[in-house]
Amino acid sequence: MSGILKKALSLIVGDTSGVLDLSMPKELKRPLKKLTERELIQLESEIGSTLFGDVPKGHRREFFCLDEKTWIWYEEWIDSKTRKTERMTIRYEVHENGIMKVQEGARYSYIEGEELANLVAATKMYYEQVARNVYKRDPATGQKLV
Repeated sequence: MSGILKKALSLIVGDTSGVLDLSMPKELKRPLKKLTERELIQLESEIGSTLFGDVPKGHRREFFCLDEKTWIWYEEWIDSKTRKTERMTIRYEVHENGIMKVQEGARYSYIEGEELANLVAATKMYYEQVARNVYKRDPATGQKLV
């Protein structure tokens, strides 16, 4: 991560020690061998979908860590006027010089400001809740919960 990006983020969110390491901690690398990777991602996504508030009736939302450098936000709903299913997928990619937001229609941009702060907060909440509720681990220590 570049020094400029770290400095900018520290101005936005304060202490950034460990904040931009959005990769999955070693102790949470999907250790539940009886479930497939897709099943584990689905469990994680159920938790991720609730981090941004209640999912509106008729909507489907997913938010999950796909791999060490990729986060996915997916939303699906029925348009009330056209009655057609609408979908939106955003991929957040962790790069050396920042977090790139990739949207449909070949729209690419590095996120900053409030959007970056919100993504960082969401990934922290995701790790904490996934560690506790899926993997039964303390998110701070990685130790098994009793």
